[in-house]
Amino acid sequence: MEPAFVWMIVPAALVFTVLLTIPLLTGVFYTFTNFQGYGDWRFVGLTNYTNLLRDDIIWGSYLFTFKYAIVASVLTNVIALGLALLLNTRLKAQSLWRGVFFVPYILPVLVVSYIFSYLLTNNLPQVGQALGWQWLSTSLLANEDLAWLAIVVVGVWQSVAYTTIIYLAGLQTVPEEIYEASALDGAGPVRRLWSMTLPLIIPYLGINMVLSFKGFLGVFDQIVALTGGGPGTATQSISYLIFKNGFQGGEYAYQTANGIIYFLIVVILSFAQLRVTQSQERV
Repeated sequence: MEPAFVWMIVPAALVFTVLLTIPLLTGVFYTFTNFQGYGDWRFVGLTNYTNLLRDDIIWGSYLFTFKYAIVASVLTNVIALGLALLLNTRLKAQSLWRGVFFVPYILPVLVVSYIFSYLLTNNLPQVGQALGWQWLSTSLLANEDLAWLAIVVVGVWQSVAYTTIIYLAGLQTVPEEIYEASALDGAGPVRRLWSMTLPLIIPYLGINMVLSFKGFLGVFDQIVALTGGGPGTATQSISYLIFKNGFQGGEYAYQTANGIIYFLIVVILSFAQLRVTQSQERV
């Protein structure tokens, strides 16, 4: 191998090893201990993993996280596809509208979440009181049954922009001649969308679903800014639980084991999504 290639690879390999591989292996090691993040520790074997299976708080965080990720992913992709179809038409000031719809993505997540927190706590209840809607007359963030929907709204609002850009890129790869031929055959807009557009942008649909689902599974910033995991533990996501109890609650080894399981689940689901998408491409 040429020396130049070695000097290009070695620094990257060292950074990857020091910043990723060693911390990962160290974390895996501590999952077999009772380490609290400080002080002494001893080996406990698989105790942390078995306790995870009997922990109702852990199960609750997984239920909330997956419910949130599924609903938010579906809404994000449906809305983004609709916007992409609209922005792909011959609109006046098309570039301007594309820029406007991309603005939410470049805003800091915490800033957006704090703004929505103010609106949901102060402005929206006033609207609910004016309309006489009891469920909307108080802050949604204080409602144990509806707080997760408020988080979905914030997450979807900010994620739609990036997903729309990917769909726009996919739509621009569809030859215009296909639409012209289908119009001559009498196919309507819905028929063209279902039978021509969607099959031709399946790769973009697949990557958007994988990126959306993986991103929403890691929801953290919105939880911190909007609810802090409350009311109670109703909106406590997996990542927020790992952070709070692992670094602040003295459950370092226990929550690290939770993180390892969480990581494996995300990897398996991501590969499964890609396999399903690739099988649709071959069809």
